[in-house]
Amino acid sequence: MRRRMLLGSSAAVLAALSLTVFAGWWQVDGPGAPERAGGTPLPLKAMEFRLTDHEGRSVGPKTLLGQPSMIFFGFTYCPDVCPTTLSDISGWLNAMGDEADRLNVVFITVDPERDTINAMADYVRSFHRAIRGWSGPSGEIARAAGSFRVIYDKVPAESGNYTMSHTASVFLFDAEGRFVSTIDYHEPREIALPKIRRALKNETAERRKSVETDNRADDSRR
Repeated sequence: MRRRMLLGSSAAVLAALSLTVFAGWWQVDGPGAPERAGGTPLPLKAMEFRLTDHEGRSVGPKTLLGQPSMIFFGFTYCPDVCPTTLSDISGWLNAMGDEADRLNVVFITVDPERDTINAMADYVRSFHRAIRGWSGPSGEIARAAGSFRVIYDKVPAESGNYTMSHTASVFLFDAEGRFVSTIDYHEPREIALPKIRRALKNETAERRKSVETDNRADDSRR
């Protein structure tokens, strides 16, 4: 009887694991891959906007080229979605170990009225050291959001203040600036990490191609 119970328990665990793997494929590469809220983001090379990072440096889409990138839009006064997502991102980066150093990770504000450079610097300090905070004039924020197909809006609060509604997806791009995928709010780690590694895999393929091209060029000069 005990043996039958153990075998039944093992079968249940294997069935649950298989279901998790299938669900991961369905959401990462299969028919269940999520649609983007406002359409597919432009390639980074086709974007045009200028912002400032939390250390005062001028940045833009070209800053992200050369390494895979993870980008999230939000605001520092956000009560739940933004800190939760940035905590999730921090957990993914910790799980990746040294691989995380190969990623650009950027948090772009949709509330530049309150999110000054100093405010962004204070805020991102609470999360993984790789996360960069970007802010700038409202017009440039709008240009950036439009390029990423991010939707955001100011929502008046009963207190007389306001909050912001915004697209809550994390955007992934490869080293060449091509859009790879999104990670949805509260997406499980076992779904998110394969998406991130897909962007890194693209980077590896591009680097290999670049090395082969350089080698052929060297051979032709000899």
